[in-house]
Amino acid sequence: MKIAVYAFDGITTFHLAAPLLVFDEVSRQGLAPDWGTTVWSADGRSIRTSEGLVVDGLASADVVASADLVVLPSWPADLPPPRPELAEVIRAAHGRGAGVLGLCLGAFPVASAGLLDGRSAVTHWAAAADLAAGHPAVTVEASALYLDHGDVLTSAGTASALDACLHVVRRHLGTAAAATVARHLVIAPHREGDQAQYIERPVAGPLGATDPIGATLDWAAANLHRPLSVADLAGHARMSTRNFVRRFRETTGTSPGRWVTARRLDEARRLLEVTAWTVARIAETCGYDSVVTFRQNFVRAYATTPTSYRQRFAGRSVQDPRAAAFLAGRRPAVPPTAPKGCHWTE
Repeated sequence: MKIAVYAFDGITTFHLAAPLLVFDEVSRQGLAPDWGTTVWSADGRSIRTSEGLVVDGLASADVVASADLVVLPSWPADLPPPRPELAEVIRAAHGRGAGVLGLCLGAFPVASAGLLDGRSAVTHWAAAADLAAGHPAVTVEASALYLDHGDVLTSAGTASALDACLHVVRRHLGTAAAATVARHLVIAPHREGDQAQYIERPVAGPLGATDPIGATLDWAAANLHRPLSVADLAGHARMSTRNFVRRFRETTGTSPGRWVTARRLDEARRLLEVTAWTVARIAETCGYDSVVTFRQNFVRAYATTPTSYRQRFAGRSVQDPRAAAFLAGRRPAVPPTAPKGCHWTE
């Protein structure tokens, strides 16, 4: 897959690096050697990041004509409308079937190109009101981490770009591939909750074995085969049910029930990819009493059946030695490589 990442004067280095980091890791790990990223600017000239780094060796907008995925990783903080030429490049790419990602403030040029009219979108929470005011045809869901319409995806602020890009990897290559990328980047394969938890009060401190919520999350993830009611989880945390639910939502941004369901389905996807187990055995292993209930939950979450999902992803994930190494707990050494066509100077 050819991925074209847009760069402009004043972009922060992190926003530019986030999609490069995730998508290039796919190739570095041998998960899809045909994946490659190219950085481009409107005129192909070098750009200077907000931190003062000069990035040269960039492609021009012509590269977008052959891209399968166009990434707008951010946008200037004063939110100017995109030049007509850039908006047309975005529309033309979408019109011929390329996917479009508007990460963080990158939702603004995507909205200006008309790709979000009549749809929901998200951007950094501090700019959500501006997006809604400037684009009344767009439904702004300010609390989401990312929203994917299949052909167009938008994400919330800063680190949510990593979540969104991992989601793209998961959608195209499967759960095992996304988990392999996440492991090597030392980030969560799938982050729970939404950006609402960051608007007023960030999560305080890292979770770990000494934190009752963190310890309970670890315990639940290792015991998906058993019933996991709210009372069970609260009992493990040695907290009252009411206090546990409150603390759980503050920590994860979601409810215990939704978290457990998501973990069961994540494990089910992994088992469908990397084992030849029957659907019934996978359902039982993931804590479902009924295969019918499992299938209903799976279809509701992923709009496909377990069997169809296996047909799409199992061959790649099982045969891929790097995915197998991840699942066996090994960490193959991979020498780092520089992003294609991109040179950094101070």
